[in-house]
Amino acid sequence: MTRPPRPRRIGFVPDVTYFKPAGIPLRFMEEVCVSMEEVEALRLKDLGGLDQEASAVKMNISRPTFQRVLASARQKIADALLNGKAIRIEGGNFEIAALRLRCVNGHEWNLPPEATANTPLQLCPTCNTPNIVNYHNPQLVQAHRGRHRRGRYNREITGDLELE
Repeated sequence: MTRPPRPRRIGFVPDVTYFKPAGIPLRFMEEVCVSMEEVEALRLKDLGGLDQEASAVKMNISRPTFQRVLASARQKIADALLNGKAIRIEGGNFEIAALRLRCVNGHEWNLPPEATANTPLQLCPTCNTPNIVNYHNPQLVQAHRGRHRRGRYNREITGDLELE
């Protein structure tokens, strides 16, 4: 029996998850599905300019695995662009890194990924100071295993990520 794959860590979930060529009705075109971890590999390497080793560390995977994920993403994007196919971003086996925050007075707390998407960071929950900085702690993650079509995820939370 094979070992189940470890989820890949991502630090960004795109707001737009569907792209299609202009002027062509959707019913006449094929679709390419790009997973969330493939999008993260593209973001880190191509957009962020990180080398493969640093990108692999951020995603919590080995460098050869990062290379395979990146090659798959680039192949799918090239196929869609050159052959006029739509691109759908969905699914995969990934975890979203929780945001660790600290105020200037030294109070620290975890902010779940859902909270960052809905409201901007404003005040420390302990002392209400507006001076907040990101204090990244890679040990605090929230796991999402997206195996369903159309961008629906089976969400499982690992650890206690409530505000302290």
